[in-house]
Amino acid sequence: MDWIGLIVIPAVKGIIILLVLLGATAYLTLFERKLVARFQIRYGPNRAGKYGILQPLADAGKLMLKEEIIPGHVDKPVYLLAPILAMVPAFAIFAVVPIGPDLHLFGRTIPLHMGDVNVALLYVAAIASVGTYGIMLAGWASNNNYSLLGALRTSAQMISYELPMGVMVASLLIITGTLSLVEIVHGPRPLWAWIWLWLGFPFYFICVLAETNRSPFDLPETENELIAGYQTEYGGIKFALFYLSEYLHMITSSAIAATLFFGGWRGPFVDQLPILAPVYLGIKIVAILFLFVWVRASIPRVRYDQLMSFGWRYLLPMSLMYLAVTSVLVVVLG
Repeated sequence: MDWIGLIVIPAVKGIIILLVLLGATAYLTLFERKLVARFQIRYGPNRAGKYGILQPLADAGKLMLKEEIIPGHVDKPVYLLAPILAMVPAFAIFAVVPIGPDLHLFGRTIPLHMGDVNVALLYVAAIASVGTYGIMLAGWASNNNYSLLGALRTSAQMISYELPMGVMVASLLIITGTLSLVEIVHGPRPLWAWIWLWLGFPFYFICVLAETNRSPFDLPETENELIAGYQTEYGGIKFALFYLSEYLHMITSSAIAATLFFGGWRGPFVDQLPILAPVYLGIKIVAILFLFVWVRASIPRVRYDQLMSFGWRYLLPMSLMYLAVTSVLVVVLG
């Protein structure tokens, strides 16, 4: 039995992906704080290390060393499980994201992805929903009315914005003919399909903002109404897990968007230098993360009725219209 191919190589790839995601998540917080500061003509964090480069490490140390307090009125098993349930799915989603082409090293072919699943998009949708349950259970287990309201808002957002997101994914399926992310990257695509997908990206990105509870759709944790919502009863490392899970979901969502709409790891000279593939994917992810921060710095938080109204009255009908036009384009231009 080939133990190296079955166990060692997947384990090494998994550890590398885990470490890279944890490091990227930590420094995404610094990226956002610095970028928002520049939008607001400020310096941002600049005390911990040169240019504030050690700020994420200082924040992590502070949160890990804070006193652990568990309120007596919470449902303790669910209360402790919720932060883990919110964070783990983001790691699991990255298992199906192709990072580059197959590498040929030491007589072996090493695919730069954990798994090529033929229903990868369905897998991503299912696992992303599990992450939302972590937030919902946190609000319910906290036995706090503010936390419960935040959890209810999360569930309503999930239902309202997963529908148009699913319709957009269906449109992509019509164009590509596959649910595998690896095949979506490898498959040829005519110019009209690229242009049409880019026109649909704003609709998908709005859904992602709501799914990741990012501004202007960060209503489950809005401080002026719910004093942090589902996170109200959490502190220390448990709060840090929720905080990091939001940024980790941003990275994962950006990787999925880059793969679906912008060719994933593809770019100039990748065939000659495969090592460029992760670099191109990273650049595309950072560009989409810039959009997340830009939106946060530019658009104020909406009211909850506006959030629901926009999802059901505008975004869902527009996504259905996009699906219908996609079907016609595939038949006519094929």
